Amino acid sequence: MKMRWLIFLAAGLMTTNAAAQRPTRQLTPEQIEARQAARQAELATAQRPIRALSSLWIEELTWMEIRDAIRAGDTTALVLTGGVESNGPHLASGKHNYSNKLMGASIATALGGTLIAPLVTLEPGNPSGPVTLGNTGPMVSQGTYISWLTDIGDSLRGMGFRQVYFLGDSGGNRRGMQAAADALNNRYGGEPTDFHHVPEFYNHDKVRQYIQETLGIPEEMEYGASSGSDGIHEELSITSIMSVIDPTSIRFEQRVEADRASINGISLLPLAKTQSLGRMLIDYRTRLTVDAIEKYRAGRK
Repeated sequence: MKMRWLIFLAAGLMTTNAAAQRPTRQLTPEQIEARQAARQAELATAQRPIRALSSLWIEELTWMEIRDAIRAGDTTALVLTGGVESNGPHLASGKHNYSNKLMGASIATALGGTLIAPLVTLEPGNPSGPVTLGNTGPMVSQGTYISWLTDIGDSLRGMGFRQVYFLGDSGGNRRGMQAAADALNNRYGGEPTDFHHVPEFYNHDKVRQYIQETLGIPEEMEYGASSGSDGIHEELSITSIMSVIDPTSIRFEQRVEADRASINGISLLPLAKTQSLGRMLIDYRTRLTVDAIEKYRAGRK
């Protein structure tokens, strides 16, 4: 019996060895390309096997959901840029990124037919510069930043988007966004995708004026300033907006405990009142931005 099993094993090894020694058929580059094209064509018509998720954020969607959304007319993409910076003792350093999550969703909803690219959460600066008191990061060089934004826009074009808008919540981002939009428009001549930097999104001075003159809230801060009477890089508008998405991002409880629940002469108590103001300011900033985009679109027709 043992001998019989040894014979079977030897025969199996010989068969495997012979198969391994047979020359494999190499595909030509043309055959590989044809096979890949056939696979792409198959995927392009493949049916989504499950119900689609409803989301405005590209990173939250599956590739099939993105494909189908673009085919259904969601051909506008937003690229929102923020950053990480020193904002005094109360605000999370990524304050612009917190704000952009809310502003992006509000603007995309108001525009319709719009999806949002993953947030650009770092801003340009001098990455090799000395670390000083109050300085924070990380940051990237201006050259890297422009290349980064240009590649993002180029990739969105390849995905099928026909309008790409760069929106920056931090002043230092504007140069890079304009440079990226210009580079892509020069490269492709607007075909089939048009790229545009929307400077009207960076509207903090108008928001301060709206707070003080329209809403009648006497915040102690000049419209064009970067700090108010508290002498820190914080203001009522951004604090209110951040409170909507996450009160811990403005250290609300800690401020209450330390009797510091105010900014530039305005109390943040109660939290619900501050959040209500934040929602009002999101709506106001959305109107300013959408109006600018609609004027731009009308000028392109």
